[in-house]
Amino acid sequence: MKIFCVGRNYAEHAKELKNDIPEEPVIFIKPKTALVQNGVPFYYPEFTNELHYEAELVLRVSKNGRHILPKNAFRYFDAVTVGIDFTARDVQAELKKKGLPWEKAKAWDGSAIIGAWQPAEKFDFKQGVRFSMTMNGNTVQQGNSNDMLFNVPEIIANISQYFSLNIGDLIFTGTPAGVGECVVGDVFAGYLETQKVFDLTVK
Repeated sequence: MKIFCVGRNYAEHAKELKNDIPEEPVIFIKPKTALVQNGVPFYYPEFTNELHYEAELVLRVSKNGRHILPKNAFRYFDAVTVGIDFTARDVQAELKKKGLPWEKAKAWDGSAIIGAWQPAEKFDFKQGVRFSMTMNGNTVQQGNSNDMLFNVPEIIANISQYFSLNIGDLIFTGTPAGVGECVVGDVFAGYLETQKVFDLTVK
């Protein structure tokens, strides 16, 4: 299983981190060990003092493919949920200063969680799929797939130019504005449309 992630895919998020708006999808990969398994607690990593949450719409790949055309992209995933791409922001800042890759800040063991899967057929991507996340009962992020800089077909087509998509791979499609720092004891809840798909407490 591979975990593909799209960076800077919402204009307002790129602006809040003072990043340029990308001209093509920014893709990075997390290893399968990045995914927190069901029932396993999420622990604040010891190597960072600035842990940030990033809520994202996540797709589950259901068909093997390469060089996928945008018009065929919806055939290649069968389920949707909301997840968190955790980022060690202080580590990332140091890596970026040195022009180094982000893996230590983005792809460490336990850096991603996902909620309960929902059938993709339940959602109308033409109308836009809404998702949100609360922290300690307050809404901190709200997103709509229609606000993505690169939509789902464009993401899948772009990834598949470089990497084979395999059944069970995950695609984190990018985070909207509202990312921020979290600490031990913070409680998150993720929502796909109006349905809660995960609860998470930072240990």
